[in-house]
Amino acid sequence: MTGLLSLSRAIDAINTFFGKAVSWLLLLAIIISAVNATTRKLFNLSSNAWLEAQWYLFSAAFLVAAAYTLLSSEHVRVDLVYGNLPRKAQLWVEILGTIFFLFPFCLVTIYLSWPTVIEKFSTGEVSNNTGGLILWPVWAMIPLGFGLLALQGLSELIKRIAILRGDLPDSVALADAEAKAL
Repeated sequence: MTGLLSLSRAIDAINTFFGKAVSWLLLLAIIISAVNATTRKLFNLSSNAWLEAQWYLFSAAFLVAAAYTLLSSEHVRVDLVYGNLPRKAQLWVEILGTIFFLFPFCLVTIYLSWPTVIEKFSTGEVSNNTGGLILWPVWAMIPLGFGLLALQGLSELIKRIAILRGDLPDSVALADAEAKAL
């Protein structure tokens, strides 16, 4: 389990790096949007390439940061039943959800999107919009983002199993205990 926990920490570090790095893409998208809107209003100048760059940056940030969101436990949960379960049952829900839902969804998405990425790269396809950008970079964000998400799922799976085995302290249970003590 020690080796797997080391792998989990490495995956966490990779996704922390990507998650924090892509946050700057949002700032860049905002700056591009502001400059594009300003030049359009003041000088009646606009560019489809700049509009598409905004979309590309937002797409990259959203797709690549999904794994960081999972790592930070900030993803959406339907908490109707889960919150009322004992902690051990919650861990099993997370384990089974990762195995039967997250992994298959990520793998199918990668499998289905990869041929499109290869096709767009090999043909050099460009957006239909006048002055549009090449398409493969934004399409490449799909398998990259879902690959990182699957890796983070593996890391979370390792951690949940380690918690059940008693090899790792359960930060959620510790936080709950501290909250009850207050």
